[in-house]
Amino acid sequence: MTRSARTAAPSPVLDDTAGGLASLATAAPAGLADDILVETGLVDRMAPFTSPIGTLWVAWNGRGVSEVDMADDGPAAVARHEARSGRRTRLASALPGRLADAIARRLAGQRRVRIPLDLRGRTGFEVAVWAKALEIPRGEVRPYGWIAAEIGRPKAVRAVGTALGHNPVPLIVPCHRVVRTDGTIGQYSLGGPANKWTILAGEGVDPAALEDAARRGERLLGSSTTRIVCWPTCRNARRIEARNRVPFRSLRDASAAGYRACKVCRPTAIEAAA
Repeated sequence: MTRSARTAAPSPVLDDTAGGLASLATAAPAGLADDILVETGLVDRMAPFTSPIGTLWVAWNGRGVSEVDMADDGPAAVARHEARSGRRTRLASALPGRLADAIARRLAGQRRVRIPLDLRGRTGFEVAVWAKALEIPRGEVRPYGWIAAEIGRPKAVRAVGTALGHNPVPLIVPCHRVVRTDGTIGQYSLGGPANKWTILAGEGVDPAALEDAARRGERLLGSSTTRIVCWPTCRNARRIEARNRVPFRSLRDASAAGYRACKVCRPTAIEAAA
């Protein structure tokens, strides 16, 4: 046999290996490509979530939750999210269990539960406003002016209101706990003031009482025994006995009467309404 003939002869070992490898080839699982794109944040998923104001639609990706919205149905929610985010969005039947549990715990008042958020494209000011809103405890409210003062922008009261109106993840970031600086409840991006009333009432706030106090010009509540003044829904204010409650129109008035600001709710001297 010549050298060339020996070289051209097939190898049983190579044939067996190639056949074995061929037998291992399988089709990629359906949806794998989308799974990868979702994990990298290039595609979003959206699923329904039951809330105190009805079914909401939550969008998320590997970076975090990107939107919470109200819509008539899933396709409508997806279309709105795609238009706002510019990302392809896939409808899912339910949220991942861990995410659904985290959102439920956040709504129950656990501020420290970790829920990553995808806030791409948002300004630093907006993110600062939303981060400060996260500090407001369940069952309490603060005015726009408080947030403005807390983030070091005391004159940006109206800009705070605008940022809260643009909050893409309401309920998760509780913008419903922020009221107008004049004490009235104000607007709400997730279905309007009626929904804001419903959510606050469910958390133990009395919106009607807040509105009544606002009409009387009563913005702060002091204790005649401790000489401390608070926002009315502060946990310290709620412990004041009726006979010891002293309402004030402003922190200036309270200070003139010898009261000092609560170190928990930190009432501010912002007077302008927004």
